[in-house]
Amino acid sequence: MKNSVVVWGMGEMGGVFARAVLRSGYPVVPVLRGDDVEALAARVSEPEAVIVAVGEADLQDVLKRVPHAWRYRLILLQNELLPNDWKQHDLQPTVISVWFEKKKGQDVKVLIPSPVYGHHAKWLVSVLASIDIPARELQSEDELLHELVLKNVYILTTNIAGLEVGGTVSELWQNHQALAREVAAEVIRLQEKLTGQTLDAEKLIEGMLVAFDGDPDHSCMGRSAPTRLARALKLADEYGLELPRLKQIAEKVAD
Repeated sequence: MKNSVVVWGMGEMGGVFARAVLRSGYPVVPVLRGDDVEALAARVSEPEAVIVAVGEADLQDVLKRVPHAWRYRLILLQNELLPNDWKQHDLQPTVISVWFEKKKGQDVKVLIPSPVYGHHAKWLVSVLASIDIPARELQSEDELLHELVLKNVYILTTNIAGLEVGGTVSELWQNHQALAREVAAEVIRLQEKLTGQTLDAEKLIEGMLVAFDGDPDHSCMGRSAPTRLARALKLADEYGLELPRLKQIAEKVAD
């Protein structure tokens, strides 16, 4: 029998990964809120992988208490991930930048293939293929950083601009391109502060447009948009970074 795969967090996204794992012939061991993780790790000490599918807000708490037996088997998939999120815990997980969505009562919708980097990358690409979700293996940490920043630029730009104009991503670019570029420029400046890297803004914009083409009717403003804007401005304040367009949008939202 194949080794079990631990899925930590069984929301919509955790359910997708669990289904892919089961379809690939692996038993699934779920970790639910309130479970005794150390006791579970004592029972499942050599899992094939540990897929961490909790929400962004819970990730740091989870990474602080990963059992030792699971530390080298982690797969992370959260939005707004950057390398320091795991390096501060001395972890080297496999990371996937997820470009598919799963909403309650709806099937999975793929925008573009999801890039994956790390020890379990080939395995994860194969597992997702079992339920027809395309993914591709990256070859370097530099590629991973670009892909994570690109996803952040896509999410933050569409969510934050969407707070002002609503609509879909294609409508945002067709009808409000100046706003989209302004917001994206400030988001990229924030990503530069968070990563300590100089980023290729035009390459990131081009990548964002590829994702727009992958699902032109994707709604700009998800329910997390106000929280994402508030978090971005809080981080900007911590780094002494002025983001006037984002502040202007926040003020309009507050009125």
